[in-house]
Amino acid sequence: MTHEQYKFKFNPSACEECGGHCCRGESGYIWTKYTEIEQIAKFLDMSIDDFASNYLKKVKHRYSLIEKQLGVDDFACIFFDETKKGCTIYPVRPLQCKTFPFWEQFKDNENEVRKECIGII
Repeated sequence: MTHEQYKFKFNPSACEECGGHCCRGESGYIWTKYTEIEQIAKFLDMSIDDFASNYLKKVKHRYSLIEKQLGVDDFACIFFDETKKGCTIYPVRPLQCKTFPFWEQFKDNENEVRKECIGII
């Protein structure tokens, strides 16, 4: 998989071996937009209000999925399944998740993205 603005390529088949490294690590934000919130709530057969009260945190004017702590400095998206090492909402995951590893912060920093993802080629 390639992206015209990035020098590196991504092999999505590496995800099966990875164990969900991109879904866990230091605490951060998993940004989600309202249309994504609607899709995830529908996927989970929940009302938007119930979904928001259980799975979202507001950060200024934006929303992030909450995290769960797995260990010291080890956090994961609330929808990361530690047993299966994957996303339980994969078909409706947020754009931030869909676009990994082609994030702006990695555009000119291939060494950094290689630390995050074994699928970089």
